[in-house]
Amino acid sequence: MPLVVTVIVGTKGSNIERNYATNVRVSSDESGLPIETVFMCFQIRSLDKSRFPAQSAGQISESKMLEVEAAVRYCLGL
Repeated sequence: MPLVVTVIVGTKGSNIERNYATNVRVSSDESGLPIETVFMCFQIRSLDKSRFPAQSAGQISESKMLEVEAAVRYCLGL
């Protein structure tokens, strides 16, 4: 089991007005979170597993996850 989790930073959708190739916008209906979220795929972090609660706050679909993966690959030049 890995000791760290690699995450993509997310912020309130209202903080990011324009859509960029490095961002993935997810509506609250799609994620189960109370607000629209923009995942900024150029901001990749590794965090200790203990920083996360046992229960997740929301979830994104496989298709949105593929968008996130594509944006991360774009940012890393892969």
